[in-house]
Amino acid sequence: MIAITGGGTGGHLSIARALKEEFNKKGIKPVFIGSINGQDKLWFENEKGFSKKYFFNTKGVVNQNKTGKIISLLKIILYALKCFFIFKRHDIKKVVSVGGYSAAAASFGAVMFKKELFIHEQNAKTGSLNAKLRPYAKAFFSSYDNKSPIKDYPVREEFFKTRRVRESLDTIIFLGGSQGARFINNLAKSMAKPLNDKGINIIHQCGKKEYKELKKFYDGKDLDVELHAFIDNMPQILKKADLAISRSGASTLWELCANALPAIFIPYPYAAGDHQYFNAKFLEDKNLAKIFKEKEADQNALLEHIDSIELNKISKNLTKIIDKNGAKKIVEYILSK
Repeated sequence: MIAITGGGTGGHLSIARALKEEFNKKGIKPVFIGSINGQDKLWFENEKGFSKKYFFNTKGVVNQNKTGKIISLLKIILYALKCFFIFKRHDIKKVVSVGGYSAAAASFGAVMFKKELFIHEQNAKTGSLNAKLRPYAKAFFSSYDNKSPIKDYPVREEFFKTRRVRESLDTIIFLGGSQGARFINNLAKSMAKPLNDKGINIIHQCGKKEYKELKKFYDGKDLDVELHAFIDNMPQILKKADLAISRSGASTLWELCANALPAIFIPYPYAAGDHQYFNAKFLEDKNLAKIFKEKEADQNALLEHIDSIELNKISKNLTKIIDKNGAKKIVEYILSK
């Protein structure tokens, strides 16, 4: 039996979902081990395709005070020990970590109880947990690492099925990540009228916290905006868009690539190791995206770039940057070992 562990944010969880779907095609329903904190329960509490789900009361260690770090570490150790019984109950032989603090307990448990550990690192900069565990892993997958046995990013098949080459700019989607981002939300507010005046439709995923405030703003200004707190059918929504203005978490970035949707990336400046910037730079270096840092990303600069973007050329080239069988290749590799 297989266990998939990790999460916290949509980026990690989207990888878990893509791998789960591929395991399901092989007739395998993996166990999921995550956290009650973050978005793990929101994504997977009612998700089909898992044989069992466990949500631990764990938190990240980074960005906490000394006492908080100690408490978090103790909880990780406690739940790592609890994994012994979970592994035994489900006859777990292989543990697949998709990263994030949610992965810590089961990943350390895999090492402690001699289960085969497979790690997927989603970002261009390796996270601290994955860096610590890499020497103990049976395989380490990364789209940015030449030593990775599989370099194709595990994106769900639906993003490829709804792919289309963009011909004209009719709709822009603003994406602040699965939890939303205040900076992206404010940018969307400032750009909504000039974009509407150009005849450009707007889709905006804003996160739950600011949804009511933004709905009131758009309704009060009589602006034509399709507003979502959270998008759970992202492939179908992306299909309607011709350009994305987005954070550059790895899963979002590769889902946009899979969908052949050109993007302007505004990396979250406080991400560990500035990994969102380096994720986006991978595409910008290939002339497949444009990066604006927050201090550069004002309304006028973005509108000027939007007017000059070679939408069709970029969209065509994005179809060549990612193979649709990334998740399948990873799953087959895991099962072959």
